[in-house]
Amino acid sequence: MKFFIVFAGLLAIALAAPTPDHEEHAEIIQLDSNIDHDGYSFVAETSDGTSRHEEGTLKEVKGEDGDEHAIVVHGEFSWKDHHDGKVYTVKYVADEHGFQPTGEHLPHA
Repeated sequence: MKFFIVFAGLLAIALAAPTPDHEEHAEIIQLDSNIDHDGYSFVAETSDGTSRHEEGTLKEVKGEDGDEHAIVVHGEFSWKDHHDGKVYTVKYVADEHGFQPTGEHLPHA
C-alpha cells in the first residue's frame, strides 16, 4: 500500500510539472532513402534544426565459420539546443570495432 501511495504521489508531481515554452512540433523537411544489395543510405531533416545522414555498406569479414558479411555504417546527426542555440553534431562509424562517435562536445579518449 505504501508503494502505491508513493507511486501515485510521484505520478501526480510528474503530471503537474510545467512543459517547456520551447516545445514545438517539428515538420519533416527532407526524407530520402535508398536500399540496394550493397547497403543503404538515408537523409532526414526536420524544421527544428535536427538532421541525420547515414550510409551502410556491406563488408566481407573473416568469421569463425569462414567469410561472413557485416554492415559498416558511417553517419552523422545534429540538433539545435533550445537553451543555448548552439548546433551540436555527432559523427560516427559503426563497424567490427564497435560504435565510434566523435563530436566537439564529446569527451576525447
